[in-house]
Amino acid sequence: MCKLVLKRINIITGHYGSGKTNLAVNLALSLAAIGQKTCLVDLDIVNPYFRAADMTQTLEQAGVRVIMPIFARTNLDLPALPGEVNAVFDDKSYNVILDVGGDDSGAAALGRYAKNITSENNYAHFYVINAMRILTQKADDAVSILHQIEKMGRVPVTQIVNNTNLAGETDAEIIKMSVDFANEVSRQSGLPLAFTSVKKSLTAELHGQIPNIYPVDIFVNPPW
Repeated sequence: MCKLVLKRINIITGHYGSGKTNLAVNLALSLAAIGQKTCLVDLDIVNPYFRAADMTQTLEQAGVRVIMPIFARTNLDLPALPGEVNAVFDDKSYNVILDVGGDDSGAAALGRYAKNITSENNYAHFYVINAMRILTQKADDAVSILHQIEKMGRVPVTQIVNNTNLAGETDAEIIKMSVDFANEVSRQSGLPLAFTSVKKSLTAELHGQIPNIYPVDIFVNPPW
């Protein structure tokens, strides 16, 4: 298992369907579980599905503050973020998870707060990869999207997270097959591989075979 090392501000980005939102929820719950004052900010103003805001009840029951787009959880899908987001940069008592929308279009929301984040210099930017997703099955394609996100979000990526999965069909072999891919993304990007997230039911089987496993619960499911 990995020793989870987070900063005060932790940014989660990635390709659409990479599983970044589920990871963001797990990270927020992990922080709350060890008594950290935690806030999850849903910056996804692009995709009406897979939103961290949908997990508000679970998160708040665990003591996590949730800040979401103004029209999240309504029948409107408008790109509006509340002024409350600025508060988490001023109140440094919070540990913050920023769940950013997919690809460069989603990272535009991150760009609004880039100066706040980089000026504090106490952040980690995790780029989430999934070897089973179309458009990121090759390492160079995954790295290309990483650079697009950096350009639009204006906050450098600091670490890679291997979140390879095939939804309900995910098994240990799929995770093991993703290791070379993740290492190649790390090599091409010049960024360290922070950990591989694995659903908890598979962690015992993969123990000792995959380094730096972060066990996760599955909260986010497709709407089909």
